[in-house]
Amino acid sequence: QVQLVESGGGLVQAGGSLRLSCAASGRTFSRYAMGWFRQAPGKEREFVAAISLSGSTTKYADSVKGRFTISRDNAKNTVYLQMNSLKPEDTAVYSCAACSAGLAAVGVLYNYWGQGTQVTVSS
Repeated sequence: QVQLVESGGGLVQAGGSLRLSCAASGRTFSRYAMGWFRQAPGKEREFVAAISLSGSTTKYADSVKGRFTISRDNAKNTVYLQMNSLKPEDTAVYSCAACSAGLAAVGVLYNYWGQGTQVTVSS
C-alpha cells in the first residue's frame, strides 16, 4: 500500500514557475515508477510526465516537453514536478501516481493515486 500526498500548487501568472511535490508513505517507494497527471475542468485526465524507478528515464507529454521536469528522491520518498514557463492552459488539478508496471503514460496502469493539488495560471 502506498499513500501519496501532493503539495506545491497555487496561483501563478503566465510565464511563472511552480514546483510540485508528492510525498509517498511506506518503504516501497523505490519499487514504483511515478507519474504526474492533470485534469482541467470539463476535460479528461491527461498524462503529464513519468519517471522510472531509479530516475534515469523520464517521459513527457508533448505539451509540457521543455518546460516541465520530473525528478525523484528515493531517500526522501518524494517525486517532484518543476513547472516553468507556465501557460493558462496548464491550469488543472495535478495528481501524482505510482505504477508497479514501470514507466507508463496511461493512467489505468497506475496502482495508487494522490488527491491532487490545484494549479491555476492567470493570463
